[in-house]
Amino acid sequence: MADIVDRQTRSRMMSGIRGKDTKPEMVLRRALHARGFRYRLHGKGVPGRPDLILAKHRAVIFVHGCFWHRHQGCRYATTPATRPEFWAEKFAANVLRDRSVRDALLADGWRVATIWECALRKPEQVMATCAVLVSWLKNGSPSIEIGQVDLAAPYDWSSAASNLG
Repeated sequence: MADIVDRQTRSRMMSGIRGKDTKPEMVLRRALHARGFRYRLHGKGVPGRPDLILAKHRAVIFVHGCFWHRHQGCRYATTPATRPEFWAEKFAANVLRDRSVRDALLADGWRVATIWECALRKPEQVMATCAVLVSWLKNGSPSIEIGQVDLAAPYDWSSAASNLG
């Protein structure tokens, strides 16, 4: 399927996609701040420059877009029909980088949370995501991933431990 806009227009549109202060990130930041959590943003001294750094809890939070970071099984992780080889390569590089950053952070003693944008689309999802995240911060487990599917049922900490790999 051919693109509906010319190359220059598509390039301009794609360059407008922000890497920080995205809507899902802002929603989560507001929810955590309202619950009394304080954090630093995009710290340069921390591998991967996480979206949120909670030094008091020795935890970092990444707010990942389902499309760009390839949230498995998510309906928002579609692949464009044009130039599929380019996109496959780009997505694979993103996933590899995310994994290596996560491993480096865990090796340095940080706790890592990955929040997928699909878990922050509706106000009730934001509240549920924030509740799970607050519980994780108090719980002390090394890492967690929260997506829309994870919010459908009560959170199971034993499955979180099995998702660490």
